[in-house]
Amino acid sequence: MSTASHFTPERFNEVGAGHLPGYMGIVIKHVGPGVLEAELPVAKHLLAPNGYLHAGSVVTLADTAAGYGCIANLPENATSFTTIELKSNHMGTARDGHITCQARMAHGGRTTQVWDVVVRSVETSQTIALFRCTQMILYPR
Repeated sequence: MSTASHFTPERFNEVGAGHLPGYMGIVIKHVGPGVLEAELPVAKHLLAPNGYLHAGSVVTLADTAAGYGCIANLPENATSFTTIELKSNHMGTARDGHITCQARMAHGGRTTQVWDVVVRSVETSQTIALFRCTQMILYPR
């Protein structure tokens, strides 16, 4: 498995700029073996019309954390990945402040990885969502 040492938060934040993670305001805070942490300031453009955090904003934060975690922890000779399944259970919401997440690799195989992500409010520590995704590992043809 590759080490996460050359995948720094700064590098992921640079790569995400100009793409959905950057436009949303996602900031990668920590990258390590089998773990990645990210944060998102809650802003009006991330809310649903009812004034609460849009579920899609929460899923995008969690999916970004899991995807970047996968990239930082690819098996030897792997070049990339594609998400083949994801699920999100929402238990809370936010209207302001920040949400944070920690993605942890639950399974790190040669052909798939499974990542679990817990999304929380920074201000209240309330769990907003539990997220799980499976990635198929890609190799050169």
